[in-house]
Amino acid sequence: MIRSRKRRIQAQIIMALTILCSLVVGFSTGFVLSQTFNTDIKGDLTNFEPALPTQILDCNGELITEIFSDEKRDIVPITKLPKTLILALISREDLTFFQHHGFSFRGTARAAWNVLTGSYFSGGSTLTQQVAGRYYADRTDISIFRKLKELWYAFQLERDLTKYEILELYANDMYFGHNAYGVEAASRFYFGHSAEELTVAESAILVIQLASPALYSPINHPERARSRQKDVLDQMVANGFTTREEAEVSFQNYWNNYDFSRSNIASAYFDNESKAPYFSEYVRIKLNDMLYGAVDINKDGYIVHTTLDLGYQRIADEIMSKAFVDVNEKYRTLKGKRLSIADDVYVPIADLLALTFNLEDMKVAGAKQKKAAVDSFYTNFQPPLEALSLLFGSNDIMSVARFAGTKESSRIKKNFIEGALISMDHRNGHILAMVGGSDFETKQYNRAVDAKVQPGSSIKPLYYSAAISSGKFTPATRLYDGPIVFYDDMGNSYQPLNYLGTWDGSVLLRYALATSMNVPSLQVLEGVGFETAIDRISKLLGMEDRKEDRVLFPRSYPLGLGVTSVAPINMVQAFSTFPNHGKRIEPIAITQVLDRNGNTILEPEKERLREMQKNRGKDLQIMSPQAAYIMVSLLQSTVEFGTLRWRRINVGGFDGMPMAGKTGTTQNWGDAWTVGFSPYITTAVWLGFDTPGNSLGREITGATAAGPIWAEYMKKVHAGLEPKEFERPSGIVTVRVCAESGMLPTKLCDHTIEEVFIAGTEPKQLCPIHSFEQERDKELVGNLQDILTIEDFNVDTSDSLFDSSTLPDINFSDDGSGGNDTPDYNPLLE
Repeated sequence: MIRSRKRRIQAQIIMALTILCSLVVGFSTGFVLSQTFNTDIKGDLTNFEPALPTQILDCNGELITEIFSDEKRDIVPITKLPKTLILALISREDLTFFQHHGFSFRGTARAAWNVLTGSYFSGGSTLTQQVAGRYYADRTDISIFRKLKELWYAFQLERDLTKYEILELYANDMYFGHNAYGVEAASRFYFGHSAEELTVAESAILVIQLASPALYSPINHPERARSRQKDVLDQMVANGFTTREEAEVSFQNYWNNYDFSRSNIASAYFDNESKAPYFSEYVRIKLNDMLYGAVDINKDGYIVHTTLDLGYQRIADEIMSKAFVDVNEKYRTLKGKRLSIADDVYVPIADLLALTFNLEDMKVAGAKQKKAAVDSFYTNFQPPLEALSLLFGSNDIMSVARFAGTKESSRIKKNFIEGALISMDHRNGHILAMVGGSDFETKQYNRAVDAKVQPGSSIKPLYYSAAISSGKFTPATRLYDGPIVFYDDMGNSYQPLNYLGTWDGSVLLRYALATSMNVPSLQVLEGVGFETAIDRISKLLGMEDRKEDRVLFPRSYPLGLGVTSVAPINMVQAFSTFPNHGKRIEPIAITQVLDRNGNTILEPEKERLREMQKNRGKDLQIMSPQAAYIMVSLLQSTVEFGTLRWRRINVGGFDGMPMAGKTGTTQNWGDAWTVGFSPYITTAVWLGFDTPGNSLGREITGATAAGPIWAEYMKKVHAGLEPKEFERPSGIVTVRVCAESGMLPTKLCDHTIEEVFIAGTEPKQLCPIHSFEQERDKELVGNLQDILTIEDFNVDTSDSLFDSSTLPDINFSDDGSGGNDTPDYNPLLE
């Protein structure tokens, strides 16, 4: 009896509310009509632009990533959405959607009934009203006026749009939780696939997010979501929208494959992963610079076509990921061996001297024990401290653990070898691949672009090119490799050493560059002069505006061994000039930017070309095509017989593709480089430390560490390209010269080679070395005959006592270095 009376009262309340609602609607319609009489619904919706992410595409149209701030949204036509999603939506939100004209008395009454009876909460608004409220009203305003305004626009929507157009607006605009707006973004976030592939159970999960994603998130509250999902599936079965069997099977499949380990702080924003994170961030910064103040790339839905080739990027990522592991493991092993030798040999001697002569500063044992204690703390005590702090909630314990963690992080940072790889098509400047470090998520520092590190010996070809352009030097110029003291204009002396302090004596320029000799290289620098060399270096690096910076480009001989600061992108630009016939080519990442409607708003590549043609003209030609070709030929020798020879051999050759390049290792072996190119692509690889002053060790050099990475990458990315030779311009002559003097050979020259020259710079004189040696030998023999007067001592004068054929020749097939490039300095001089 009591229950029946309660229901009767509830029914009366509902009836009263419905009548009151009708009266309010009737009295207020005129007022609202006066406010919205001239509303153009179609026009308003056409001009309405929901927030869309900016899509970054590679050169083949493949999605690299999306840029957005707080809203992740993708538009999908209603015709591509599965029927199960629409049926789940109307089952949960508006069962009479296809029958009403914007307002449902039944839906309003049902919502009131559910509230009064304590059933699940549901709104009384139709889908049309929800769309109207989102587009035309402030839904945070809880007032009758807002409801009336929302109702009026719902009627207009029903008048001007079809039911499916209203559904499309709803599905693409509503919030589904975790920063996902619209069913496409929500489906990809929650399930990892397009909304076009939604199952019945997945559709049910999505529609319950519309009521309250905070309450029913399957990530944060899986059990609660499971229960509400089951209610929706039961409703769909009751309404005849699906069968009981289909609903049960879909439900079980969903939860059997559910990932309960997924982070509860997941969101579409944080889950957004880039297939090329360093490149994506580089593009984002460039976009902001291009469109500064005019647009919001996080919401305006641009389509950005870039130069990146995701095929090349995957190869680069794979090779660099492995290299980071291998080179750091090698570094730790070698460092351990060095420390072991020091402990076993030098520590006892130092301690003995300290005790004998009472020299406190020389005591090592105490420092060694202290270091061992610190290492033990990091390894054995820090993890338990962190666990205890969490268990007991002690801030004091946590402070100790965090302090220790900070110290350890700093120590790891100082001793972890980082690196970068950047690859570019030197024919057009397109950046094809970019790796800026080992871990983008931890530190978004793009070493490929932003690093300021020393290039070491890889800088040598830059001023060698100035020497070739001057006509004073050719590949056959004879240089001297031996102890020499150089003096700059200020009278400062500088005496470089080669690797292990060995000398080769007389060498030709080609051999000196291929094997990275220091003294001959500085002779070349001295020959062209600092100002000419710096002018060429700065132009090639794209840093011409800073050539007067005497800190960056010191007028001293260490510059010739790489004492300056560059980024890998600068080195790629510099080396790309050689295979590009001496023309400047600047790296470019973005080719075209479209708005959400497909209209072109930016074409950076075309704009750049027009600007270059208009304003720069001859400035683009840094060196003549002939000088550039000579540099290409010289750098091919590095791969053929110089410091990259073993890298070529180790990858099994380059399948007929010509390659050229240069290695580099800096002071104290702090940075390792390889920069090189084919007729198609230029690539730079750098390895080193983020914290300056640390040493890789003599075993980790440009040739032994960066070289293998460069060789493997170049081998793989050229696998599908047709081999072709570097283009040879007119004005190049090939001349046979003496391999020892570089001059025209005589019949006395036993070892000759073919060499290339810019026409007019080829040698004109005959080699004097061997004829001089012959005359010298004859004179020596004559002198000996005069001295040796013993009657029975016979001297055979038919042959020279000094056969020049027995003298060592320059070996152009193997430099004997085993792939190690010459370091820039002897650290003993530092």
